[in-house]
Amino acid sequence: VAAFHFMASRADKVLALKDAFYRQSAPNLTNLFATVLVFFIVIYFQGFRVDLGVKYQKVRGQQGSYPIKLFYTSNIPIILQTALVSNLYFFSQLLYRRFKSNMLVNLLGQWQDVDYGGQSIPVGGLAYYISPPHTFSDIWEDPIHALIYVAFVLCSCALFSKTWIEVSGSSARDVAKQLRDQQMMFKGHREQSLLHVLEMYIPTAAAFGGMCIGMLTIVADFLGAIGSGTGILLAVTIIYQYFEIVYKEKEQGNMLF
Repeated sequence: VAAFHFMASRADKVLALKDAFYRQSAPNLTNLFATVLVFFIVIYFQGFRVDLGVKYQKVRGQQGSYPIKLFYTSNIPIILQTALVSNLYFFSQLLYRRFKSNMLVNLLGQWQDVDYGGQSIPVGGLAYYISPPHTFSDIWEDPIHALIYVAFVLCSCALFSKTWIEVSGSSARDVAKQLRDQQMMFKGHREQSLLHVLEMYIPTAAAFGGMCIGMLTIVADFLGAIGSGTGILLAVTIIYQYFEIVYKEKEQGNMLF
């Protein structure tokens, strides 16, 4: 809307188009295109999976497949990583306001109030290095900050993803038990090799998928997508999950409309 308004109301069309793409005071067309790009990238990665052929032991000829997606733990890693960072920010700000002169508090985080919005931004300490750079100029001025931030997000998402499969009952051992209870086995493998086959795929999919989730969040933040990378990722994965549910119900003929 602002782009059409600028083009219609201003005499200098080039300057109007430049403001529409690069204005800093409000969302611009670059942010919009970045959001759409990240949206389609996430949808593209949602289709990455490995289908393991399975068969029933007692029912001869009946076969199926067990899919292991790249995003095996969905958006759980970025939710847990965001919760961790939010809690760290909260306690760091609380301590910094009361004990500014304390060395340990300064190592945890140093904060500065901004002129607009009534918010504080980290300017030093651990809180600063795990916060995302806002522009490419910030990356150029402090590349160490960008590297530490990227490493922190990737490692924390991979760790949370591997931890989640252990506590949520979706680890290789849990899936192998479920398949044994259903009297299923992988085609071309013995029943005793169920756990071995799953351990080749599930831990790798969990860790690598968590790192991909973290990288997509970083890319969305760096490109300046509207909102935040975490928010866009959560929105897209939830929408895609609902789409899969509706599609499966439609195939089974259980749709009410």
